[in-house]
Amino acid sequence: MSSSTQTSTAATPSNLEKKKFTVCVYCGSRPGSSPAYMEAARTLGKVFIENGWGLVYGGGTVGLMGEVAKTIVGLGGSSHGIIPEALVGHERSGQIPPESIYGRTTTVKDMHERKRLMAEEADAFIALPGGFGTMEELFETVTWNQLGIHSRPIIVLNIDGFYDLLLGWVDKAVEGGFISPSLKAIIGEAKTPEQVPEVIKSYIPAEGRLNLKWEST
Repeated sequence: MSSSTQTSTAATPSNLEKKKFTVCVYCGSRPGSSPAYMEAARTLGKVFIENGWGLVYGGGTVGLMGEVAKTIVGLGGSSHGIIPEALVGHERSGQIPPESIYGRTTTVKDMHERKRLMAEEADAFIALPGGFGTMEELFETVTWNQLGIHSRPIIVLNIDGFYDLLLGWVDKAVEGGFISPSLKAIIGEAKTPEQVPEVIKSYIPAEGRLNLKWEST
């Protein structure tokens, strides 16, 4: 199968002004063992609609990923899924997800391109419960924030204490001298989907971040 990446419309002053606030959601391609996780995904989708946000996510149609997108599109919202070719058979229930159910989909060549495109679209990032892939995406986004490559809100949606141990590890890394205390603020926490808008609104970039750029000087 050949790689195909959709080209986006060139940014102009007029369409930049009209850009919808877009939030990237990282989450599992499985439903998880607790019904609370799928319920949180559905509720988060409703929060998107209530706040007029657009969704960019990993493009799957199964698990929490599919539930968030399906809820948002079903309520009249916008969704853009970005999925690597290699994961099409694993994170989709079919080869071509209906746009009327899951929104627009872009197929890319690898995980790096997926993460780059999601980051380019997103004004904020939310992590629902998930596995290794969710953690990898979350912590790359956190690292980019620490380096000063972006300063956008990053929130873990801590359903039923799912992220308690992760947040405890951050505390331990601060205690051990590996993370500056001020940088703890890079990761915001919401315990329910309804808390997410306020956490985004009140998010302040952490002090002590670097100021790096991808471009060479």
